[in-house]
Amino acid sequence: MSDPRARKAWGPLEEVFAAGRPLAYVRSADEGRVADMLRAAAAGAFAAPVPLWVWTATEGIRRDGGAEPAEPLGAREALDFVVRSEGPGLFLLKDFHQPIRDSAEIRRRLRDLYEACLDTGKFVVVSSPVRELPDDIVNNVVLIDLPVPTLDELIDFARREADAVIAAGGTADTSETTLQQVARALQGLTFDEARHAIRRARSERNALDAESIPALLEEKRALVNRTGMIEFIPSVSGIDDIGGLGIMKEWLLERRKLFQMRDALSADIVPKGVLVMGISGCGKSLAVKAIASCFELPLYRIDMVEVFSGTHGKPEAAFAHACKLLESIAPAVAWFDEIEAGISTTAKEGELGRMFGFFLTWMQEKTRGLFVGATANRIDLLPAEMIRKGRFDEVFFVDLPGDEERLEIFRVHLRRRGIDPASFNLDPLKKFTRGWTGAEIEQAVVSALTTAKLQDRELTDVDLLDATANVVPLSKTMKEQVDHIRGWAFDRAVRASPKESTR
Repeated sequence: MSDPRARKAWGPLEEVFAAGRPLAYVRSADEGRVADMLRAAAAGAFAAPVPLWVWTATEGIRRDGGAEPAEPLGAREALDFVVRSEGPGLFLLKDFHQPIRDSAEIRRRLRDLYEACLDTGKFVVVSSPVRELPDDIVNNVVLIDLPVPTLDELIDFARREADAVIAAGGTADTSETTLQQVARALQGLTFDEARHAIRRARSERNALDAESIPALLEEKRALVNRTGMIEFIPSVSGIDDIGGLGIMKEWLLERRKLFQMRDALSADIVPKGVLVMGISGCGKSLAVKAIASCFELPLYRIDMVEVFSGTHGKPEAAFAHACKLLESIAPAVAWFDEIEAGISTTAKEGELGRMFGFFLTWMQEKTRGLFVGATANRIDLLPAEMIRKGRFDEVFFVDLPGDEERLEIFRVHLRRRGIDPASFNLDPLKKFTRGWTGAEIEQAVVSALTTAKLQDRELTDVDLLDATANVVPLSKTMKEQVDHIRGWAFDRAVRASPKESTR
């Protein structure tokens, strides 16, 4: 074997060559990347360069880089060609999962080929975006799930693209700092997707530099959103946009420092995530959005109802896929919205156990650049092992806001709508909004503003008081459920607000 620096180019296949395994199945949608890996391996993974042959169902087989035309061979003839060829070599069979799946003869010939190619220096690699390995050949084939490119690979890719931009008459910043910023913006994408993102960024300015990053992120958001289970959430809420929740705010500001130092700290010190539970409408979702703003990270939301819907296959597989994709786009905040959703109605018991078993392991082992913010309305529906210390850094309970917190929430919503709260006497609202959620306060502000606009005048104190008159808060209409949630959380979670301020 050769230069360790070059070995990175075919890293996932290195063990296949070292062990002499003649059959490998690489699952990846990035067909060009697989071919590039094998070209690098053919040139440098062996004592002397070896030829690379590429087969497709449409063109047959040809020597990579050779001038001679392809031989129009079918799937069976391609396997015979491998057996007949003399000397070591690499053979890339694109989309060969279909012949494998459909033909018992092909599977038999693959087992023959396995025996024929042992210890000959011949290696056959099947490349496919899907996994199709029947039981009768699974023991003869090494399965490799090719992950998305690493940060180092993307930095090298960005450097090559920058050189191409310059060669085409454009401008590019090739400093290590900018290349790393570009690579981080592309994390989670395949090389093909990253190339399209860069072309999109170049389309207006014919440049690749720090100013290109918003365009790269926009392409990335579109690609992530198409999964159906993961949605990019624009950052619109800062920590100052939350009324109350003083304890949780202080905790986040402290942990932000540790998270920013994550590469220099041991894994057990780096913040992993929080679970925010509480009464509907009290600001759980807003709190998670504020985490992303506080940590200066993009926010991606996992729709648990969509995971359990069956639209994306078995829920456990869909959930695992979503979690792994999140790791690939780190650093980020991953928002598991209403993590208990669907558990009591749609998930089967065994399936649920496997799902949460995976999640618990993943929480312990996930990349340190991913911070999890999970929300739940009914945390008592979650397995006890999920909420024990060590899974999440903290479990916060968001209770009904206290007197001063409610006034602060009024001020937040007035400022958000361009109104100076200092010109209002808000103290009387304490009495009339006791037991209200933050969402109910926001709707009162909206209702008061609507009344004022319909009468073509400015908002007044009376409008705000009148808006509270006909509201029956959730704490009364769903009293038993609210009391149950508050009772459960009394000694099981950390209050997000100072205890004396809650009602």
